[in-house]
Amino acid sequence: MTDSTSQVASQPLPASAWAVADDQRLIRISGPGTDKFLQGQFSQNLADVTATFSPRAAACTPKGRAYCLTRLVRDGDDVLMAVPDVLVDTISAQLRKYLMLFRGTEMRVLDDARILGIMGHGLAEQLCPDRISELDQPGASLTLDAEHLIRTEDTAEGLLRYELWQPADPAIAQLSTEQQTSPVNWRAAEIAAGIATLTPDTLETYVPQMLNWQHVGGVHFKKGCYTGQEVIARMHFLGQLKKSLFRFSAEGLETPPAPGTAVLADGKSVGEVISSVVLADDSAQCLAVIRHDAAEGSLHLESTSGPSLRRLGLPYPVPEQNAANKSDT
Repeated sequence: MTDSTSQVASQPLPASAWAVADDQRLIRISGPGTDKFLQGQFSQNLADVTATFSPRAAACTPKGRAYCLTRLVRDGDDVLMAVPDVLVDTISAQLRKYLMLFRGTEMRVLDDARILGIMGHGLAEQLCPDRISELDQPGASLTLDAEHLIRTEDTAEGLLRYELWQPADPAIAQLSTEQQTSPVNWRAAEIAAGIATLTPDTLETYVPQMLNWQHVGGVHFKKGCYTGQEVIARMHFLGQLKKSLFRFSAEGLETPPAPGTAVLADGKSVGEVISSVVLADDSAQCLAVIRHDAAEGSLHLESTSGPSLRRLGLPYPVPEQNAANKSDT
């Protein structure tokens, strides 16, 4: 076991390892209005949240700016969601403004719950050797007693990843450490898979599509009304997306660039860092929201003399970025 937020991550990522995603907190929503409440606040269709499918979702302001990026997991009649520890109070307070309209429905932070991030097929297979083939796509999930094993996005380099949600009485001993080849930093794994996360510095800044949330199954464009839906739908159907999430590497950084750090091209800001991690080979990787028309140019952190950024691949296609490149040629 390792701290998922440790300062330095191994490079390359280990092919078989697991870690506690200890920067995440689980929230349980329960009661007769659970689905109706969540349907009105999140970008996901609650009818699609089942015992065998746990999709991503976003909650937004009326202006369509995301304040919560999460996954929704069906747990009996309840729904579980994961949020960053640093945002749990902010997100809870925002959602409670709407929850008060649903009598008998409650939202509770689970202090003893946790999520394990799992790298590699072998470790996940230990948990359900006869059913692992059912986890054949991101979001596919299995209920294992009181826990949930979920297939999540592979890294861009093709490394399989899973999440084990333990809402109560976690039993980490289920996972053998014999295959733990080296420490894994779950934040590094999320960056390698192109999965955005929000912080206080990036809260309510981006429409979900700017964070590639539609490309990881986090936006349902036909579900009907929810808070912020009009802005999100307009951007999707009118093709107005001018910037989105990219993955970069930088050399010679001892500390990761903070969320909100400016990315510059020709001395002008063209985007900002969303999340980052320093690797053991003295490089760093980050996810940054960048203007499409600047992504192919020379990019630097903070200033024109700052560290240069080298673009890396994502594990999923982003057609908007390709379309912008073609229009510039």
